[in-house]
Amino acid sequence: MSELSRRSFVNVAAGAAIAAVGSASAGSALAGSAVIGASANASAASARAKPNTGARKLRKAVMIGMCGDGANVTEKFKILKDAGFDGVEMDSPTSIPMSDITKAIEATGLKVHGMVDSVHWKYHLNNPEEKVRQMGFDGLVQCLRDAHTCGSTSILLVPAVVNEQMPYDKAWEWSVEQIKKALPIAEELKVQIAVENVWNNFLLSPMEAARYVDEFNSPWVKWHFDIGNVANYGWADQWIHILGDRLAKLHIKEFSRKKRNDEGLWKGFAVDLMEGDNNWPAIMKALDDVGYTGGEGGWATIEMGGGDVKRMQQLSEMLDKIIASQVG
Repeated sequence: MSELSRRSFVNVAAGAAIAAVGSASAGSALAGSAVIGASANASAASARAKPNTGARKLRKAVMIGMCGDGANVTEKFKILKDAGFDGVEMDSPTSIPMSDITKAIEATGLKVHGMVDSVHWKYHLNNPEEKVRQMGFDGLVQCLRDAHTCGSTSILLVPAVVNEQMPYDKAWEWSVEQIKKALPIAEELKVQIAVENVWNNFLLSPMEAARYVDEFNSPWVKWHFDIGNVANYGWADQWIHILGDRLAKLHIKEFSRKKRNDEGLWKGFAVDLMEGDNNWPAIMKALDDVGYTGGEGGWATIEMGGGDVKRMQQLSEMLDKIIASQVG
């Protein structure tokens, strides 16, 4: 698997940069104990979550790499704002000066609601070498600081990767250790660390995901739920109900099991919104059930192939239809 950032998946020429799916057997003992411990806590999270009984509200966003038009950050932000988006996610550390981003925010009113740790696929927090883990930690801290500068409320983190050289139990131990080190900074800056479900052979079930978040016992560690990533092996509405008030942010994308079966694993992503296997009415109802759609609404960020101005407008309209979808 390439160590390139998974964010390359959402560039205009959409590619694949997430780790390949693997067997859960390497961490079966840890996963089993985590699931047992998570059962009561998951129920508690669902109980804490207050259902939204009013109008459904979600704030729409995209990944900045999806916007193909625009010569600079401000022009891209204006395109996205005009297309009906409320915000955007960006990478950090980044070569883009923070001053350019803050000027674009001021000029357009578009929010950078979240930052994505751009080095978590390169410098794993569970790497056997301590110096590499430290580099991953430094990237995490920089991402937190840049997020604070841009007024973001969270950063997205892939906490670990499990493979033959990096075992499951150490992935849990060392990633938890590094994130706990960053918690005082996250609290000081008022930026949440949101762990995402990706194809990294780690945190493979919603019960285990809940247990992992609960390990920190902190409001500054939450979950960034990618709906498309889970469609290969699970059902998004089940994850949402179990995660409950642990949800911080959403990634919106599609996955087709038929294309996966007929053409290969990665071809599953080669479908547009509402053309895959996501049961959007059930997903939206689940988000209502856990209160994610209440108040000013949680963030829903599209992460898939982008393009020009017309494509941005098309995606915005598609997301409107998804948000409005109803069961029955």
